[in-house]
Amino acid sequence: MLEIKSLSKTYGNGVRALDNVSLSIPKGMYGLLGPNGAGKSTLMRTIATLQNADKGSIDFDGIDVLREPAKLRAQLGYLPQDFGVYPRMSARAMLDHLAILKGLSDNKERKRVVEGLLEQTNLTKVAKKSVASYSGGMRQRFGIAQALIGDPQLIIVDEPTAGLDPEERNRFHNLLSEIGENVVVILSTHIVEDVADLCPQMAILNQGRIVAEGAPSELISRLEGKVWMKRIAKADLPAHRAQYNVISMRLTQGEVLIHVEADASPGDGFEPVAPDLEDVYFSTITASQTQNAAA
Repeated sequence: MLEIKSLSKTYGNGVRALDNVSLSIPKGMYGLLGPNGAGKSTLMRTIATLQNADKGSIDFDGIDVLREPAKLRAQLGYLPQDFGVYPRMSARAMLDHLAILKGLSDNKERKRVVEGLLEQTNLTKVAKKSVASYSGGMRQRFGIAQALIGDPQLIIVDEPTAGLDPEERNRFHNLLSEIGENVVVILSTHIVEDVADLCPQMAILNQGRIVAEGAPSELISRLEGKVWMKRIAKADLPAHRAQYNVISMRLTQGEVLIHVEADASPGDGFEPVAPDLEDVYFSTITASQTQNAAA
């Protein structure tokens, strides 16, 4: 269990990236959903002991993460949003090097671990190629392979599917599902489908604050009977936004499909629609931004 209590972080330029964040994260896949700039990467970097918080605490299975970072790092696997590699080094050699840095000094054991990770991430056939030559999806699979060295009990993946094509994204989802059964895996992303497909528990972070948390199905159920849709001309969008609580819009076949949130039917040609996690996300973000603007 990962326990985060009252975590806050303000940068030197005055940006408050985290504002009193508290979360309890159990074993399994946990989704942290939020727009770009919401504070997700700051939270991930703080949990990964790459930066300090101004206040608050983080506990992982009895480890005081902020005070004992070395103990946490021994149990941590981390795939950051961007990671560098030695340009001429093959994937196999790179994993071997990282395994040495992780403390795997026995040659036979290290080889077994490296080959096992290459097989698990479906990189065995391209293990002799340099990681710098890999496609985006292959690089992300290599990133997971290096994160799994040392059998970590806490794994953090930050925006892992951004830029991947559908096939690589599905392959990556399957890989995350396999590793996320017996350890804590935090999936930080702005892509709603990633959380919907993978995570039994989640939280939404916006402007440094947790604005919703729980099981996706529970969050969706709170919007039952409150989401309405309508196709409108693009020119009519400003008027509808002024009159209704528009939570999302999508251009389709030359028209705009809008979803609005209302306790009762707005009339005016709106039809009821079953809510999904995307509706939850946009509804929550819209409400929190409205509250912050009014504060």
